Amino acid sequence: MAEDKNQQSMSNMDQHSMNQQGSNHDNQHAQGTKMHQQSKQMGGMQMDHSNMNHHEHSDHGQKREEHMDMQHGMKHDSKASNMDSMHHGHDMKNMADMHQGHDMKNMGHMQHGQHMSNMPGMDMGHDDMKTRFWISLVLLVPIIFTAPFMGVDLPFTLTFPGSKWVTVIVASVMYVVGTKPFFEGAKSEIKNKKPAMMSLISMGLVVTFWVSIYAFIQETFFNRMAMDYFFEFASLVVIMLLGHVIEMEATMKAGNATSELEKLTPTTAHVKHGDFFMDMPASSLKVGMEVQVQAGESFPADGIVLEGTSQVDESLMTGESKPVKKEKNAKVIGGTINDDGTLLVRVEAVGNDSFLGHLKETLNQTETSSSKAESLANKVAGWLFWIGLVSALLALVIWTSISGPAEAFNTAVTTLIIACPHALGLAIPLVIQRTKAIAAKEGILIKKHGAILQAKHLDYALMDKTGTLTNGHFQVQKIETKGVEQSDALAIMAALESQSSHPLARAIVQKAQDDHITAKQAQNVQTIKGAGIKGEIDGSNYALVNSRYLSEQGIDFNKMESDGSVSYLVKDRQVLADISLGDSLKPSAKDFVNALKQMGITPVMVTGDGQESAKHVASELGIQELRAQVSPEDKINLVKEYQQQGKVMMIGDGINDAPALAQADLSVAIGAGTDVAQASADAVLISASLPKIIDLIHLAHHANRKEVENLWWGAGYNILAIPTAAGVFAFAGIVLNPMIGAIVMSLSTLIVAGNAMLLHK
Repeated sequence: MAEDKNQQSMSNMDQHSMNQQGSNHDNQHAQGTKMHQQSKQMGGMQMDHSNMNHHEHSDHGQKREEHMDMQHGMKHDSKASNMDSMHHGHDMKNMADMHQGHDMKNMGHMQHGQHMSNMPGMDMGHDDMKTRFWISLVLLVPIIFTAPFMGVDLPFTLTFPGSKWVTVIVASVMYVVGTKPFFEGAKSEIKNKKPAMMSLISMGLVVTFWVSIYAFIQETFFNRMAMDYFFEFASLVVIMLLGHVIEMEATMKAGNATSELEKLTPTTAHVKHGDFFMDMPASSLKVGMEVQVQAGESFPADGIVLEGTSQVDESLMTGESKPVKKEKNAKVIGGTINDDGTLLVRVEAVGNDSFLGHLKETLNQTETSSSKAESLANKVAGWLFWIGLVSALLALVIWTSISGPAEAFNTAVTTLIIACPHALGLAIPLVIQRTKAIAAKEGILIKKHGAILQAKHLDYALMDKTGTLTNGHFQVQKIETKGVEQSDALAIMAALESQSSHPLARAIVQKAQDDHITAKQAQNVQTIKGAGIKGEIDGSNYALVNSRYLSEQGIDFNKMESDGSVSYLVKDRQVLADISLGDSLKPSAKDFVNALKQMGITPVMVTGDGQESAKHVASELGIQELRAQVSPEDKINLVKEYQQQGKVMMIGDGINDAPALAQADLSVAIGAGTDVAQASADAVLISASLPKIIDLIHLAHHANRKEVENLWWGAGYNILAIPTAAGVFAFAGIVLNPMIGAIVMSLSTLIVAGNAMLLHK
């Protein structure tokens, strides 16, 4: 690979293989450099030919298509590569940009689920939490067999000399290993003056453990009977760790959009030193340096073109589907793709000052603000913390004056133990796990469960056009013939285009293959600059050209009405056939839009494409609200604008969609889109069927209902149990026996688990 050669040259300064400015590079070297960098740096390349006559740009197809070929593992022979410049002339009219699918990659940024992500201090890694859970689970086994349950020996409880010492030692080890995450979280909550789930759990752990230690000391050294709660302590540790492990398992692939952005720029840059160029790390670039960017490479930084002319694909960054011509004094953006020429660029912005730097900052701000929403489970836990603590203190004070300190102490302890959130700790995680499992079967990867619940309140659905509502690749739309069979016309066109790797050429060849049309052989194939392609087939001369060429040559023709790219097959100055190629709507797009309307959600199409192209697609889908020629900054501002009117869902697949995806109340990325978009989204649509998003919305409604039900089952019994345990109803002879309280608490946990399993889409 070229990069390996460059690395060798950097490490050996007396042989650093400097290239003279303006010297021609070996084609194989340039292609190897380009393919290495593109396959490593870029995923999900967006290709676009909108509003452009691609024959005006020499060799455009070769450079552009190699990105697509890399994604599919295709290799072009030298003959095909040399024919890439032979593009047939199409009137590029309102064509959608091309998105090339890429494999979904693991997204390593870990988030802790709905209420964990909102708990200060709960920042332990998934592996650490999982290790603590398994160790605690193993330690729970001997405690189950040696410790009584709420002071009562169960049928399998083992009593032997030293059994209480075994219980104390094992419980102490569990206290050291299993409680640390909760104590750290509680410390942060108290520091922020917002006690919630971590504080409630920690209160239960401290009370059950230290009261049990007190009971052990009294019984062992002073021969006084006292009730211990080692069983309750151990079960609380394991259940709470289990709940958090479930949440972390479910959300560990949430992804970090900003880290994905860093993969867009190349690792090395061809930096000018005098009359030579030397490869240097792109991270070492400074403003004012001059770099050479060859065809097919991505720009290492923002800059100004000093020399050269080329077409640049900016669709990933700006949403502009049409390749942009760059010549002297034109601005270029780091991370965009140089298509067909070599440019000398002066670096104008790097790091945080660059376009990508500003995009990272925007993403960080939106992702930070979107994580501030406090979960319902945390609110309930916060209420229970204060209710349990105040009730216990009141019980201690009041019952001390009535029955003495010993009785008052037992009453206060019982009150605090009743408040332990066994069921509450599983209420949300179990529903999250079930929701994600159901969604995965439907082809949807849920990454941020908390945001998914916003689906029940949606008012607007903002969606990108290309790759979201359309397929994002060229195909033959229609063929019209005059005095020749359609199959014969298609066979001739395919023969002319068979040696080109341009996407339009490949679409024609693919159409012939799909229709099982026997291939013909073309001889003396040549490019008609800026117009099309010509060649000899079966002794006759044919040309596939655009309408401008026909007008210039004075050839009579009837212009085909089409929103796509149109070419004309000509023989002896006679038009034999017209062919239109273009992007097409996804089969499920119209049903999806109609389903949104039926649910009272207003669809809004937001795209970087031109007004005319966007208007046609919107009209075909029945979308009334349309925003065209929108930049990434405009998209995020649009989301904010619509958020002032209601809840907003954003659907997209490009880098230019990432800030808007992060800002929206609910965001869905298309699975064939970029890693940056996927990392920014709350859910990823793996299936190609857009109506699956409707299924996600319905599932979110059901999941929200189950979470509320589980919160009632998990904490609702405390409404009566805590005041009863505190002795509020003692005047009527109603006192909560600790054994009964433990049974009710256990039943609540079982009900929560069973109710979560009843969730359906």
